[in-house]
Amino acid sequence: MEEGPYVRAGGRLPGDPVPDPGLGPDEGRRIPYALGFVRRLPPLLLVGGAFYDYFTPQAFTAAPFFTAAPLVAAPLYSRRGTVLTGLASVAVVLVIHIRLGIVFRTDAVTEAATVATVAVLAVLINLLVRRSSEQLASAREIAEAAQRAVLPEPAERIGGFAIAARYEAAQEGAFIGGDLYAVQDTPHGVRLVVGDVRGKGMGAVAAVAVVIGAFREAAEQEATLEAVAQRLERALAREGTRRDGLDAFEGFTTAVLAELPHGDGVVRIVDRGHPPPLLLHEDGTVRTLQVEEPALPLGMGELGVWPDRAEEFAFPGGATLLVHTDGLSEARDSRGVFYDPGARLAGRTFRTPEALLGILAKEVRRYSGGWMTDDMAMIAVRHP
Repeated sequence: MEEGPYVRAGGRLPGDPVPDPGLGPDEGRRIPYALGFVRRLPPLLLVGGAFYDYFTPQAFTAAPFFTAAPLVAAPLYSRRGTVLTGLASVAVVLVIHIRLGIVFRTDAVTEAATVATVAVLAVLINLLVRRSSEQLASAREIAEAAQRAVLPEPAERIGGFAIAARYEAAQEGAFIGGDLYAVQDTPHGVRLVVGDVRGKGMGAVAAVAVVIGAFREAAEQEATLEAVAQRLERALAREGTRRDGLDAFEGFTTAVLAELPHGDGVVRIVDRGHPPPLLLHEDGTVRTLQVEEPALPLGMGELGVWPDRAEEFAFPGGATLLVHTDGLSEARDSRGVFYDPGARLAGRTFRTPEALLGILAKEVRRYSGGWMTDDMAMIAVRHP
């Protein structure tokens, strides 16, 4: 597959050195195993401490084992689990002291008091961790609601076309991101946009809201797809001015705009520095819809004027148009090799657009070892 020129939303151009995302797929795979081991540590510490304390001379103490057990349990276990671990630590210490006949010795009393104090502190730490987790869960629910409000799921059929959309966050449990999509039926045909805002968090969501809002209005009012792109450019410029400069407003947004005229069997594409769409034919053939003149991303109009030109491609019956963000095409395996959706989809057919996106999402997660470095938004449109 031939990869066309586009600007990645993080600011990197194809061919530039690949940045280190911090944790690669191998590190991502190790995290669940490490977490599972740490969760087993408290009982292992208690057993190890009991053997150490019982079979070593009385001058040696296993207090570090017994104090570590409830402290390890505090951030990982439930409140009940933490309390039980603390009680078990104190009980093991007392049983060993009774068996050794040293319950009332000064050093034994000090050891038992130390373990009991740490057990109480572990319960307090657990309460604080649980409160923070509840606050984080609440924040995630708010973030998810905000994301769904900004990016509502499109209807399954719009203007006679079968539609499916999917948003995959790079990190599990994360909902806020800078990828966007929207589909709208208009007098000029079904129009859609898929884009990627530079940045993350609420700033990126604010930029997404501006782009989506401007697209909804412009898609209805503007006669051409080029005019829609210009409306989006002006909307970002206005918002950037209101927020003291575009850099304060996430900088730029890569985007693909597509127009599917009713009954014409064509698709018109305007590419604003975004990965090109793919056209999946009924026979399994995959074509990259690479425009000849891609323009700069939205929000970079100050750098120069590149007039938008919509390019037209055949969109035969039964074919599926796939528009995606670079979270799909730049997912990497453990060797750092990019996922190539064109090559991976060649020769395959899919029952529905929703099935296509579901399979893609699973394959990319598997390919990257469950450790994606960027969010992924996809829209699939099947010609009836």
